[in-house]
Amino acid sequence: MPAAVAPSSPVGAPDRPAAPVPASPAGEALNRVSTTLPIMLRLTCGLAGAVAALAVRTPPVEPVPLAVAVLVLTGWSVWFARSGTRSGLTCGLIGVDVALTVVTCLFIPRLVAAEVLPGEVSWVAILASTSVIVAQLALRPHWAVPAGLLVAAAYALGAHRAGDDVEAVAHATTLVVQTASGTVLAVVLRGSSRRADAAFAERQRVLREAVIARTARETERRQNRDLHDTVLSTLTMVGLGAVRADSPLLRARAAADLRTLAAARSAADVDVDATDRGDATHPALDGRLREMVARFPELPMVVDLAPGVTAPAAVAAAVAESTAAALANVLRHAPGAAVRLRLSGFAGTVVVEVVDDGPGFDPARVPAHRYGLRESIRGRMASVGGRAVVDSAPGRGTRIRLEWPHAH
Repeated sequence: MPAAVAPSSPVGAPDRPAAPVPASPAGEALNRVSTTLPIMLRLTCGLAGAVAALAVRTPPVEPVPLAVAVLVLTGWSVWFARSGTRSGLTCGLIGVDVALTVVTCLFIPRLVAAEVLPGEVSWVAILASTSVIVAQLALRPHWAVPAGLLVAAAYALGAHRAGDDVEAVAHATTLVVQTASGTVLAVVLRGSSRRADAAFAERQRVLREAVIARTARETERRQNRDLHDTVLSTLTMVGLGAVRADSPLLRARAAADLRTLAAARSAADVDVDATDRGDATHPALDGRLREMVARFPELPMVVDLAPGVTAPAAVAAAVAESTAAALANVLRHAPGAAVRLRLSGFAGTVVVEVVDDGPGFDPARVPAHRYGLRESIRGRMASVGGRAVVDSAPGRGTRIRLEWPHAH
């Protein structure tokens, strides 16, 4: 007859400490982009603008004001990048950047040659566009929009003073469009990041509640297993006559049941996460199983326990308690049956077998509400990444095989 196999969970390597998750990942990512992009834009355009400014020095360009402007703006681009990287793009930093650009725009008649002024391609035009874009990315709209309009007005005035009203209108219009589109883009990005962070926070809340609910269910299942395997099991065996009410063994069994329940209340029982956390000790399984055998002196039992087989404390406790549940089932349903208990470890797997020559049963016909096989054995082993195989049939006894991989 095919064996009934409990679902098993893979047991992986101990978890590594996870990197802390930011509270607002989308907002923080947007802040990084809104800081890095303006810094790179200001630095690259500042250095390229210096080269372009010095390339054309024909009249009315004045060499001294041009040299001063190039020196100040190049130094400022480097300082802007350094300060922005260290402290972020503050309002003061952007304010100074806008002020320097406005002053430079007003001096267009002395800094830009007449032949390169038209077409919005002069180095001052590029400087003005860069400042507008940087301001839109770094500032809130109530500061970014006035800054952009101020730069546009300064450029228009400077180009007008240079005698090119067409350039004044054309590039000032471009700067206004850049201000509007940059503001809209920044507003859309910030709104999207807020919505993404709100969705992330909601997901984290749902996950926390799911973990809490799962932990509560697992705790309830462990408590039910403890109750089933101790008091209810002892009372059932007394009721069935497997243990006499006046037997001196009953007192010892009841005392052991109380100790088990007390250990469960003090959280000293099975910890299903101890294996993954890597904080569990690795006790010898043969010692734990001998303790379980001592709880069933009524059973005629042959014990074959291989020494040196160890497992994490949580696994050792689960294997021992599952073995006790299997022995309790023998005592309850097949009193007088001969039992063989065997522990072995091979190929990195712990194997415990409980075999009896009792009347046997059909595992497929065990009612779903019966707790012993489902939770006390299968469920307990599955909770630590192991499995339980129940092989039985009417008239040929029962074999319960407990397995856990990655034994030490």
